[in-house]
Amino acid sequence: MGGAERSARKKKQAARAVAQARSSGSDRTKVIAGIAVVAVLAIAVIGYVVFQQMKPSASGAEAIPLAPADHTISAPAVRDGNTVLVGKDTATVTVDVYEDFLCPICGTFEKTYGATIKQAVDDGKAKIRYHILPMLSSRSNPPGYSADSANAGLCVADEGKFNAFHAALFAKQPQEGEAGYTKDQLIKLGKDVGVTSASFESCVRNQTYKSQLDDLMTKTSNDPVLKDPDTGRFRGTPSVAANGKLVDLDNKNWLADLTK
Repeated sequence: MGGAERSARKKKQAARAVAQARSSGSDRTKVIAGIAVVAVLAIAVIGYVVFQQMKPSASGAEAIPLAPADHTISAPAVRDGNTVLVGKDTATVTVDVYEDFLCPICGTFEKTYGATIKQAVDDGKAKIRYHILPMLSSRSNPPGYSADSANAGLCVADEGKFNAFHAALFAKQPQEGEAGYTKDQLIKLGKDVGVTSASFESCVRNQTYKSQLDDLMTKTSNDPVLKDPDTGRFRGTPSVAANGKLVDLDNKNWLADLTK
């Protein structure tokens, strides 16, 4: 074999080696890309599972967890018409708090001021009159959680167990636009906080206080103290009033100022 032939053969071998190397590199790139896609999908699946576990159950099978005891007001709570009055007789000021169990800003309000309110009420410095409104009934999926939970709150208040019930619903609050807790879950929570009355379950299922809550919503919407000066409409939840005036919640010491 001549030198020219050997040279040509070596060139062909080199070309094949380069092609194989390129092919191998391409396959390796595909494998790496495939692994990356699988990893991303795995992370997405894990994230979805965790998210679903964190969401309230719409089936009624899962119990609503109780709030820690140190987050729960220990002073007496009684139903007062279509509101709930919480506190001791020694309190010198009564604060009206307007909330909706589905309202996300109400959840923030409770996280921000809940401990301060608990301290003032348990110390006998203030009473809180809770106006639990069915304002966001159309904002859950399915609709109705706002009204169901407000009614259940009054049913629980009949048994003197409102404080623990109230704390639990805000400690793990359903998201607006998502599934709220079912009546079965609300009934189970009532029993978990100590309700023993045989009439409690029917009170929740039959929406015993629906008409009173509708009246409360109408009265609240028309209260001049609670109207936005720009729109002339109810300011929404949460709202706080005392001594016939709206409380400025931008003042973080609002409760201390009221109980001086």
